[in-house]
Amino acid sequence: MKQVNDLKALRDKIDDIDNSILELLNKRAEVALQVGELKKGESLQFYNPEREKQILDRLTGLNKGKFPNDTLRFIFQEIFYASLSLEQSITVSYLGPPSTYTHLAALRYFSSSAKLIPARTIRDVFETVEAKKAEYGVVPIENSNEGAVNYTLDVFGEFTLNVYAELMIEINHNLLSKVKERAEVKKIYSHPQAIAQCRKWLETYMFGVPIIDTVSTADAATKAADEEGAGAIGSELAARLYDLNFVERNIENTKDNVTRFLVISTKPHERTGKDRTLIMFALADEPGALHKILTPFKKANINLTKIESRPSRKKAWDYVFFVVIEGHIDDRKVRRAIDGVKKHSTKMQILGSYPAMDTIEK
Repeated sequence: MKQVNDLKALRDKIDDIDNSILELLNKRAEVALQVGELKKGESLQFYNPEREKQILDRLTGLNKGKFPNDTLRFIFQEIFYASLSLEQSITVSYLGPPSTYTHLAALRYFSSSAKLIPARTIRDVFETVEAKKAEYGVVPIENSNEGAVNYTLDVFGEFTLNVYAELMIEINHNLLSKVKERAEVKKIYSHPQAIAQCRKWLETYMFGVPIIDTVSTADAATKAADEEGAGAIGSELAARLYDLNFVERNIENTKDNVTRFLVISTKPHERTGKDRTLIMFALADEPGALHKILTPFKKANINLTKIESRPSRKKAWDYVFFVVIEGHIDDRKVRRAIDGVKKHSTKMQILGSYPAMDTIEK
């Protein structure tokens, strides 16, 4: 009897705490609405991710209790976007359909409070944002094992959008199916990138089972849900959305499997003090052209974190280069270096400056 009474007393305490949390959330929402009214009057930008980062860093730094910081960040991100949706709804286009890893990235960055619109292709994401049918778009740009997502790079040159933010998501691939045992899986569907990232496991444990390419991991999940004996390589989110079993978890080639995503927008991101800038340029066909164009960065002591080349598709063996540099376009030395690059390039485009993000979302 004492145990029953003790349990009831503890549950009553939890109820009181929950009531207090609810009351405080509503108080916060009231203040958020006041902030929104002030922003309207001053024509200020509603969405300020740098302010959110400052809050999260402060709260996780203050947290000395049992509650895990990763979960704390997730909860407060949901609070931020629920509050923001009271001020102004945010519309986000992402490479769909629902349950793709890009969908997961959009949820991590914008939370479930945003209106998320799946797009059929990466180009569709760009077109939706440029037409202002969505304020932001989310696209994959690079995987730690498979390298750059070339199609995203190729599409950039056709639009005048800004890279607004970046985020990195740890990718865990799972073999999903309506059946429960590996021996019952007669064919496997997935996107070619996901298949490549799981090649070692597939060759070891599913040798001889047909592997079929699909346009997305979400499309693979729908096929696994509809076809008897079919499996799909996909996310935990896909398993939940399509009611699939985990035949095997974490089948990726390496456990350090991370994909970088970019958030694109018609709006530029303000300087934060710890930024990166993505630029694209084309070279004259002459000896030493690449050396000449990179020299201004060396002179300005600017670090290049990545350089990638892609065929220009104008003529054979003609290329454009994508370079990520440390710093914001509003930094004096970055602007000076960019001016130097323009002198030696046949085409130069600043694709955006955005906050540097080195934290990997689990």
